[in-house]
Formats: sequence, C-alpha cells, structure tokens
Amino acid sequence: MLSRRAFLTRAGAVGCSLAASPFVTTASFAALPTDNRLVVIILRGGMDGLDVLRPWGDAAFAQVRPGLAAERDHALDLDSFYGVHPRMAPLLPLWRAGELAFIQAVSTPYRNKRSHFDGQDILEAGTPGLEGGPERSGWLNRMLGGMPGVDARTAYTIGIDPMLLASGPFPINSWSPDVDVVLSAQGLSLLRVLYEADPAYGSALEQAVALAGQDGDQAIFETAGAPMMDAMQSNMDMGGATGGMRHVRIAEFAAQQLAKDARVACFSLGGWDTHRGQLSALNAPVKRLADALVTLKAGLDDAAWGRTTVLAMTEFGRTVRENGTKGTDHGTGGTMVLAGGALRGGRVLGHWPGLNEADLFQRRDLMPTGDVRHWAAWAIRSSFGLERGFLEDTVFPGVEMGNDPGLLS
Repeated sequence: MLSRRAFLTRAGAVGCSLAASPFVTTASFAALPTDNRLVVIILRGGMDGLDVLRPWGDAAFAQVRPGLAAERDHALDLDSFYGVHPRMAPLLPLWRAGELAFIQAVSTPYRNKRSHFDGQDILEAGTPGLEGGPERSGWLNRMLGGMPGVDARTAYTIGIDPMLLASGPFPINSWSPDVDVVLSAQGLSLLRVLYEADPAYGSALEQAVALAGQDGDQAIFETAGAPMMDAMQSNMDMGGATGGMRHVRIAEFAAQQLAKDARVACFSLGGWDTHRGQLSALNAPVKRLADALVTLKAGLDDAAWGRTTVLAMTEFGRTVRENGTKGTDHGTGGTMVLAGGALRGGRVLGHWPGLNEADLFQRRDLMPTGDVRHWAAWAIRSSFGLERGFLEDTVFPGVEMGNDPGLLS
C-alpha cells in the first residue's frame, strides 16, 4: 500500500499537474451488496440549529434572540411549534411527503472548548473524545470494514486532507469537481510507462483516470488538440464562475454513483460559522444544503430514492443568545437534518430542553438531550442490518443505542 506521505512526496517530484493528480477528497463512495443507500453530509462550521429549525412555539425564543427570531412566517411552519429558515422552503415538499425530518438538541460527546477542529474530529471519528491520535479512523470507514461483500478502492489526495469520516484501513474511492484528469492518449501511455515499476502509484493513476470520466466529462483525448485544451481550461475555471455551484456538482455526481453501484456516499458543506450578521450570512449555507438535497432526489429514480437515507450533521450548535454583532458564537446542542425516501419523515425528533436560562448548558447553549451517534447508529442498523454490538463497540465506541426510534419505514 502506497502511504499518503510517500504519494505526496512523489507527486511533488513531478509537479501537481492535472495529469498526475488523483483527486482532492470531497466526496467518497462505496458499493455494497444491497439496494439501500446512505449519504452522510458533514456541515462544517457549527450550524445554528435554532435558526435552521426555529422553535417559534417556545416563548423564550423571541426574548433571547430579539434580532434573529424573526416574526413567525406560517408559510414555513412544520407544525405548531417549529418552522424552518426561509432558504429551507424548497424542502417543504419533502417534509409533506414524509421525506424530511429533524432531530433537535443533539451533539457529540464533545464539551466546553468549542473548537471547530476538535469538534469535527470527534464528529467524524465517532468516538467519545480525541483518543487514537493521528492514526484514528472515521466511523464510516469502520462501518464499511465490518460489512461483507463491500467493493471500494482508495484514491489518494493532493493538497487537502481526506475527510476523517471516511479515513482508515478500508479503501474508499474519492472524487472532486475541482480537480480533474485531462490527458492525451499518448500522455497516458507515457505515464503508464513511467510508473510501471511502481504498482501502487500506477494503480492510483488508473483509479484517477477511471473516476475522471464518471461525471460525464471526457478525460482522455486522442490528441492534445483544441478539445483537450478546452477541457483543461474548463477545469482551471472551476474556482471562478462555476465555483459557486460546486455543491450541486458534488450532489449530482453522488446521485449518479448511487444510481449505479455505490450505496454509501459522504461529502461536506462549509460556511456555517456565523459569528456576525447571521441574518444574511446563514442564507448561503442553508441554500447549499437545500440545493444538495433537492439535487440528490432529482438524480435518483423513485425506487432508488425510496431506499435512500441522508444524514446531515454538524460539529456543534451555537449560542442561544445572539451576540453584539448580530451573530451567534460556538455552542453545544444542535440539530441534525435527515432526508430520503426511506425515511419516516415529517417529524421533529428528540427531546426539547427549553430555552429558559436555567435549562441551558452552562447557561449559554442549548442543552444536548441526545447523541448524534445514537441516531446515526440506528440509521445504519435500519439500512444495513449491522449488529448492535458491532455498532456500539466498534463503529461508535461507548454509544448506547437504546430503543429503536423507528427512523426508517
């Protein structure tokens, strides 16, 4: 197995060109011997669950958020207690169809320090704390390692570390819309000759080339002529005008793979750190999440969507009270967003702790009343039938699954 460090060293020797690079890891996939599908979306930055899922029915909500707790818009109501952020409106048809749900007042076991880095590591590792050091694995990788008949391969990354969620000994394919392989047939032959003495690096190149064409874009051209140059320019332009649609391209590609052999996908959406000006700052990440979920459904036929569960989770929530810059700071209790045709949706799950000061965690944050690992474990068990002991001891060490909450239909 070619180590990541060795790969980066050798890649540096030839330059991080499009031809030599496999992919920046933003989406990972695995094929399973089942028709059920699981998508995990990490919402990086600490999503404010009290703004995405608004507890208008709690009288204290308007008191603690005089600027952010906008006047209730009944068009956004989910029920008599909760409504959603206006940019979540495109998801209301999913709610009415029972294909959208929320779990409120949840968190990882992480407490007190409220660091994005530590919070995300614990979320993706699925462990009670930061134990395990730099070699620790992600819970999705451990899940796949315990499933028979899984078909997945690893592509290495250049420049950006892979998601801890999918990292570990079990290999997983990776793809990014930001970096693509564009080669002439002659160039590909030359690279194959160059790497024929190094099977591991040669294998990585072959995986990169195979993945490059799976998003519908041509990767290998007979000659290095104008079409190839246009394709290379298109890839270089990804950070420009089309960069704002990166989340849609990722969701489209995920749906394409899930419609084929892939049964597990994971990717991340950032931008949730809203310390100031939250009324406008939260609009873009909420829209990206809504776009991604709508795109996933649109890319799957009814049968495939009916066997799909999507879990969107964040490292921690945000403070109950808005701050002096009309934003919110790092908190504790937060919200999970669930979607999919396999879901028993149209519900807000979890136990609401209240917003009175005495009910808050350290008198500042929403009190966590549930563990995100509990809900993820049940989604996995309901989707793939894994044993409780394996989930509680290996995938999410120390979690107590308790009774079946009936997440899936």
